[in-house]
Amino acid sequence: MIKKRSYFIGLTLLVLLVSSGFITFKEEKLEGFHLSNFEVINYHVPNEYETEEVLLVKVPHVGKSFAGFAQKMAYKESRGMLHLINPYGYMGKYQFGRSTLRTIGIYDFQEFLRNAEWQDEAFKALIARNKWELRKEIQKYSGRVINGVEITESGLVAAAHLGGASSVKKYLRSNGRNGFKDGFGTSLSSYIRKFSNYDISHIEADANAKVDLE
Repeated sequence: MIKKRSYFIGLTLLVLLVSSGFITFKEEKLEGFHLSNFEVINYHVPNEYETEEVLLVKVPHVGKSFAGFAQKMAYKESRGMLHLINPYGYMGKYQFGRSTLRTIGIYDFQEFLRNAEWQDEAFKALIARNKWELRKEIQKYSGRVINGVEITESGLVAAAHLGGASSVKKYLRSNGRNGFKDGFGTSLSSYIRKFSNYDISHIEADANAKVDLE
């Protein structure tokens, strides 16, 4: 009887371990991101209810500098993968849509996916445009707390990168009631929190910012 009970307990534990591992594997395969002309990479973007611990690699700690802002944004968007194209067609390590790239002067999307400098410059140009679009909101709402999150310039700019400046304006004017979530369930509020108090002051607001490709 004791041997049978031990065998049963051992078999039960083995089944639980195998099942647990299988569930974890499935969770890591939730979203499929694909590289253009590269191998398939499976990647899950955590939403605001998940912790950063689900990610397998830690973001390099470079403080609250602009470099820190850019690195964290690239990691959050794509794990910093230069050639990444997600299921919705967003490209590069900062995940740009084609219409946004055209707006800032980039039309060669294949070169964009290969060119780290273009991607970094596109990121700066979009920050400049979002700063301009949100200039009144940045001045009016900075320092306030909405949904338990302090409003800062860098947080609003990051949220605009996620959902667009118009969505950020609606969120602020509704005192956080009119929210936005992207296709992966990531909210404006989570970006406002994650990217708060970074120093992006050296990038000036510019309604017509473009990437200089020469």
